[in-house]
Order: sequence, then C-alpha cells, then structure tokens
Amino acid sequence: MPYSFEDFQIGSTFTSPGRTVTEADIVFFSYLSGEWSPLHTDIEYASKTQFKGRIAQGMLILAIASGLIFRTGILDPPYLKALYSIEEMRFRRPVMIGDTLRVRLEVSSKSDRGSDGVVGFKMQVVNQRDEIVVEGTINLLYAKKH
Repeated sequence: MPYSFEDFQIGSTFTSPGRTVTEADIVFFSYLSGEWSPLHTDIEYASKTQFKGRIAQGMLILAIASGLIFRTGILDPPYLKALYSIEEMRFRRPVMIGDTLRVRLEVSSKSDRGSDGVVGFKMQVVNQRDEIVVEGTINLLYAKKH
C-alpha cells in the first residue's frame, strides 16, 4: 500500500527484512565511490587495527539502509516526493563482512507544508545480534492524498 503524508502516525514503526553484507559489496562500493581505504580493502592492514578485520564503509551502510527502507514499502510511489534531510547520523559499531543488517524506523515527527508534508523517522540499522550499528533521523517529503 502506498503511504501518503496523512497515513503516518507519530510512533508508528516499520522494520525491514535483513540483508547480509558481503565482500563484493565492499569492493563494488570502493569502485563506485573511489574510496579505497585499507581499512576496507586490505586484509593484512585491517587485521592489525582495533577492528581486527575489514569493515564496511559507513556510506555503504547508509546505501544498504536506503535499499532496506525501500523494502518496508514506505517509499512506494506515488506519494513519496523526495529525501528531505538526514540528521545526526551516528556510526555506533563497525559492520563486518557477513553481518546481516535490518532497519528499524519510528515516525518521530510530521510537518504539514500545504500540499505536502515532511515525515521524520528515527532510524536504527541493527546487526544480527540486534546491536545498533548506525542511528539517526531521516526526513522524507510526501504528497497528501487530497
């Protein structure tokens, strides 16, 4: 069901299915972004860091989160207009190859703007142990039904 601005209620929650982060994800993201930090791409280097292995790029995790949010159904046409803003994003834990991520969203605010409105979501990206790896707020611009 497509969601319009009116369909969201403060406190409503949405949870995505899971997705496992692979070595291919990290390599493809390095090609796409041009970010080749040895923390992400060099096994020997990364094994000597506090993380004891390669970790996924933070921006890769946000990209994966975007895809997982899509899978909740809240981004279905025709009402979603745009990503409005991202606020106070915090990277709490490293994401390792093999970690499975899910996104939890809670409607935290609504701002009426006439023919449309902004819906704020508290977002948590969690791993397979239900540990928060990234959290913050995303705001999405939605059209109204009428």
